[in-house]
Amino acid sequence: MTGYAIISLGGKQYRVQEGERLLVDRLPTEEGKTFHPEVLMLGGDGAFELAPKTQVTARVIGSPLGEKIRIGKYRPKSGYKRHTGFRAALSEIEIESIGSKSSSATKTQPKAEAKPKPKAAAKPKTPARKPAAKKPAKKKAEK
Repeated sequence: MTGYAIISLGGKQYRVQEGERLLVDRLPTEEGKTFHPEVLMLGGDGAFELAPKTQVTARVIGSPLGEKIRIGKYRPKSGYKRHTGFRAALSEIEIESIGSKSSSATKTQPKAEAKPKPKAAAKPKTPARKPAAKKPAKKKAEK
């Protein structure tokens, strides 16, 4: 079942297919490196699977800036004009594969029993100290 997957990146969800390129918010992954986004759902062939055990592999292709957005504020009859702009920091990713088994599924297989470690030589315990005797309280001088 390699139809499509819904992944979560940067608090947003994307519907992706193998070989697809898309622009997402800037990722901390370096250019040319691969990563595995969180898979929320797999679908295709009329069926879907929630919380799948499969993995999506994506590669960061570049880190472009988004289109410039111009913002202008204006209040009539008062001479108030303000202009500012904004360009989003984006990452371009390509979906390389959908459907390979996740590494967490292979880690759940039981390992061979670990050999018990030999204990270090037992240290002799020192006897507990007795609390110091309390001194009697001083009496106030009578007048």
